[in-house]
Amino acid sequence: MRRYAFLTVDVFTSTRFGGNQLAVFPDARGLDDTEMQALAAEMNYSETSFVLPPADPANTAQVRIFNRTAEMPFAGHPNVGTGFVLASLGAARGDALRFEEMAGLVEVRIARDGTGAATGAEIDAPQPLAILGELPSEAIARCIGVAPDAMRAAAHPPLRASVGVEFVLAEVEAEALAQAAPDLAAFRAAAAAHLPGNDRLSVLLYSRAGERIRSRMFAPLAGTWEDPATGSANATLAALILAQSGGATNCFEVSQGAEMGRPSALRVRAWRAADGVHASVGGDCVPVLRGEAEL
Repeated sequence: MRRYAFLTVDVFTSTRFGGNQLAVFPDARGLDDTEMQALAAEMNYSETSFVLPPADPANTAQVRIFNRTAEMPFAGHPNVGTGFVLASLGAARGDALRFEEMAGLVEVRIARDGTGAATGAEIDAPQPLAILGELPSEAIARCIGVAPDAMRAAAHPPLRASVGVEFVLAEVEAEALAQAAPDLAAFRAAAAAHLPGNDRLSVLLYSRAGERIRSRMFAPLAGTWEDPATGSANATLAALILAQSGGATNCFEVSQGAEMGRPSALRVRAWRAADGVHASVGGDCVPVLRGEAEL
């Protein structure tokens, strides 16, 4: 019988049982792909992360991230939470970590309180902003259960965009944000019609008031009916807003998860670099559970 320790943390919150749940296996050596996927499905969180030795010893670790149905090339809250866990365990050298992932290297900066205890992390997305195309507003409105006239297209239509993993970003009226609910059949139809050969359709809805953003994220085709806090999607949104504004930098406070009873607070920012617009996301973490899986 093989035993693998795991820890769970709530990410993007300073209050236990808020934020986004994450399970972290801090030493996943010996687990194969099938076992990692099975454990992620068993945990039934939006993502579970598995820490392995890095291919390059200059980096901190290789981190593999699985949702309920597939491996992710990159994700926000798993990196923030994994950085926090490794720092809390004393398993990382210093407060600047580098994770090897499918989408590239992820830079992690650990936040600490006055006693030196880790409180959270900020991570840089591994890729510059890529805008991958538009989707019809009417199709996205059907997916999220809002009236077509609640969609706001003044800044942009629903856009496929990525800083390491793809999301559809769609702005809606503030009142519609609270009323949104995913329609699984509409998600399947939209994916089949507009993303042939790609069964990933994850939609971030948002409303913006100055430097504050409220958001919700639905990905029912990946088993996540709604996500309480989606760092990678909100980082992509910050990058998109900067790309459209023509500015040099921006930063936003994002609230997500209130409709699920898991309020989350994310800090996102974006900046211009020689290769394009980059983005980061950060927030607090709270430890919740420790356990052991037997295989």
